[in-house]
Amino acid sequence: MHLRGIRYQAPFGEPEDYPFSLPLLTNLTELQFEEPLTIFVGDNGSGKSTLLEGIAALTKLPAMGGKPLRQDETLVHAHQLARAMRPIWTLPVKRGLFLRAEDFFGFVRSMEALRRELHSELEESERQARMRGASDYAVAQSRTPWASQMAAITSRYGADLDAASHGESFLQLLQARIVADGLYLLDEPEAALSPMRQLALMALFKDAVSEMNCQFIIATHSPVLLAYPMAQIMLFENDSLKRVNFEDLEHVRFVKDFLHNPDAFLRHL
Repeated sequence: MHLRGIRYQAPFGEPEDYPFSLPLLTNLTELQFEEPLTIFVGDNGSGKSTLLEGIAALTKLPAMGGKPLRQDETLVHAHQLARAMRPIWTLPVKRGLFLRAEDFFGFVRSMEALRRELHSELEESERQARMRGASDYAVAQSRTPWASQMAAITSRYGADLDAASHGESFLQLLQARIVADGLYLLDEPEAALSPMRQLALMALFKDAVSEMNCQFIIATHSPVLLAYPMAQIMLFENDSLKRVNFEDLEHVRFVKDFLHNPDAFLRHL
């Protein structure tokens, strides 16, 4: 693991405002990461996404959302929390990514807007060159700056992220951004994925861990992702944070019981 853990110390005066009001932080002093893939799981409001965002601010990883973390007004609380934490590194890394589900959809829209803008600039450059009576060679040269940028985007992210299904484009995008020795923080990556695509995501994790020495910390509700072999599953429950086994998660037992006999649950609706 690149990031072996974090230490937390409540700010002086124990402020009562969010995020320090989270019950989770009452007893948190240190969290150790013991496996290359750690999963945060818990009910909505338990603090798993907040802690993940704090770790993102602490490690200063690049964000997928298009804005630097410091400029993202939705992450003010994350920077407040990061100031109360200290990282425990094996070796500090700056490679990696912080990705929330909502940031993915925003990134796809921004990429497509950039493609359209580059295409418009390319056409305008060519039109201006032809109006000046430029040769075919000169016209082709006028296209080069815009065409090169468009080719670079296509090479990295594919021909049209927006045209693919959300699951296809999400996996394509994530695969394009994973590099060796990286640290990846993902908040609810299952949001864009069908169960079958979640299995493909797990295969991507496995290859990145075993072949590229990557580390992942994920917040999820997905029973499929929770089943990742050898994952360190950390349960956020009330004011505690503890490591649990997949089979012991109430979340997993509920889904199993529901799928085995949905009528037993649906008859109460």
